[in-house]
Amino acid sequence: MSVPSNIAEGKGRQSDKEFIQFLHHARGSLYEIETQLVIARERNYFSIETASELLQECEAVGRALNGLINALQGKARDK
Repeated sequence: MSVPSNIAEGKGRQSDKEFIQFLHHARGSLYEIETQLVIARERNYFSIETASELLQECEAVGRALNGLINALQGKARDK
């Protein structure tokens, strides 16, 4: 819930700079989720296959976040 909440909160801010800051918070939350998935797998809460699928989804979200951050930073540099 933290990742999309940070994205939404950042979008509601006044500037791209503030939005980027919240995107960084969202990325940090994503890293927390990845860590929790690894720990949950180590405790056998779910299978290796399920953990792998979820971590792949995290990677995809991370790439999207990084792309958005880079695009907004490039836009800020062009101003």
